Amino acid sequence: MEATLFSFPSSKPPSPSLTQTQSKTLLTRPTNPFLSLTPRPTRHHHRLPTIRSAISRTKKEQTVETIKENLENCHLLAGIKYKGLTVKQFQDLRKVLPETTKLIVAKNTLVYKAIEGTPWEALKPCMTGMNAWLFVHSEEIPPAIKPYRDFQKEKKLDSNDFTGAVFEGKFYAPGDFKQLETMPTRAEIYAKLLGTLNSPASSLVGTIQAPARELVTLLKAYVQKLEEESGGGQ
Repeated sequence: MEATLFSFPSSKPPSPSLTQTQSKTLLTRPTNPFLSLTPRPTRHHHRLPTIRSAISRTKKEQTVETIKENLENCHLLAGIKYKGLTVKQFQDLRKVLPETTKLIVAKNTLVYKAIEGTPWEALKPCMTGMNAWLFVHSEEIPPAIKPYRDFQKEKKLDSNDFTGAVFEGKFYAPGDFKQLETMPTRAEIYAKLLGTLNSPASSLVGTIQAPARELVTLLKAYVQKLEEESGGGQ
């Protein structure tokens, strides 16, 4: 007997082809707004100043103010080439300087900002390289310069010379420092004056009156006081 095969129709509709499914999915999938081809406007973000820059600006302003303060009652301002000097050498140098002299390390731009428009602006030729600044708050210029000269010789710092100075509104180049270092002190000036008054060749001494003698005595006492102060500072 021959077997007969019967085929029954399926209750499920035939599955669509893969291509049809993908096409239908692409047609019904919602548009992703993040994949939009429309370019967005460029946003410019303004960066706020950082804390570091604010601190740096404040420090610069403080340095300028410190320089201006030291220019008050200052008789001489000199630059010293400090490239190569160690922290230890700076500490040792500050110890040998007189109390009336102050050494400050500051950038040329900040120093110039402080002296611009003042008689100290004559120091402009020194505004190159790395400088330390010597502020002399005394009329006695040679005793203020001598400690650094001695220190320079002792430490053999020939290359760390003065780069220039301003005294009474005049600029002194490194080659002119001999004039500053050999200036007479007040005590020497008064002594010379007294020597002139007491000279036998002076006809004034023989005819001076009592008030004049009192002036000479007062000058002698003042010279002696200056000499004692000068001897005590050495």
